Amino acid sequence: MSNEVIRHSGEIIELGEGVAKVKIIQTSACAECLAKGMCTASDKTEKIIEAETITGTYSVGDLVYVEGHKNLGIIAVLLAYVLPFILILLTMVIAGQFTDNELFVGTISLLILVPYFVIMRSMKGKFKAKFKFYIVK
Repeated sequence: MSNEVIRHSGEIIELGEGVAKVKIIQTSACAECLAKGMCTASDKTEKIIEAETITGTYSVGDLVYVEGHKNLGIIAVLLAYVLPFILILLTMVIAGQFTDNELFVGTISLLILVPYFVIMRSMKGKFKAKFKFYIVK
């Protein structure tokens, strides 16, 4: 599983020393559907990804692929969605043991996310070093 990669096609919009910014179009399965004009579920967004340029020479406007390891995507989902959800549930259960005030329990459960995401934001440098994307022509 560690050798599996996620690959998106994109266009280089900016080059730096060993790094390129690549614009990718991320689409849901609905966005490619023939009936997307009749449905409001279609989703298409532009994202800018910073990717390392290991081999080859690149220039602005080149069409390239951006690759990342699949297991890093799973870790990102755990950190961004699963862990905060578990944190909210645990806080609700623990706070519910001390009071019957549901408004207080709900507020505390949501406020517990503030320090969590502050800590996550402070670790941005570590995440950037671990979650790397690479360019392939």
